Amino acid sequence: MAQTPLELQLISALEERAANHAIDVVDVEVVGSMKAPVVRVRIDHADESLPTISLDEITAQNDWISEVLDELDPIPGSYSLEVSSPGLARPLRKERDFARFAGETISLSTTATEGRRKYTGELLGIVDGVVTVRTDEGEFSFALSDIKTAKIKPDYDKLAKAAQSAQKE
Repeated sequence: MAQTPLELQLISALEERAANHAIDVVDVEVVGSMKAPVVRVRIDHADESLPTISLDEITAQNDWISEVLDELDPIPGSYSLEVSSPGLARPLRKERDFARFAGETISLSTTATEGRRKYTGELLGIVDGVVTVRTDEGEFSFALSDIKTAKIKPDYDKLAKAAQSAQKE
C-alpha cells in the first residue's frame, strides 16, 4: 500500500504495542495542513471472530495510542488525534485483509502512471501477493505493492434490508 513515510512510521510504532492490547491497527492516516494536522488511527479487535470494536472499547484504547505517539513525537507542534473503528468502508491494507474480505465489493486505486487507476468490483482474494478483483469488465490482478488504496464498498441497500428484517423479528 502506498503510504507516506510518516504514516508508515506511525503504523510500525503502534503495531509494536497493539498486540499487547489485543488490537489490530487497521490504518493510520495523517490529513490536514502542516499547521493543524490530524492523525487518524483506525483500530479493531485482533481476534477476527469478535464483532467490530465498540465506541467504549475504542475509548479504552486511546491512552496507550496517545502514549505511543507522544513517545515517538512524530509531528513538530500540536496535532489532533482521532481514534475510530474501521467503519463500513473499511480500508484494506494487509495481505490478510484481502484474504479475509474476499467476496466483498471493494473500490481500489493503483499507483499506475498510465491508463486506468480505479476499479470497483468483487474482491476474489490474494495469492502470492497478487490481489484479484472481478469487475463488470472482467478480472484484474494487482501486486499488493501497486495498490494505493483499497476499501470495502458498503452495499447500503443490502444493509437497509437487513436492518428492516431485524426490526420485524
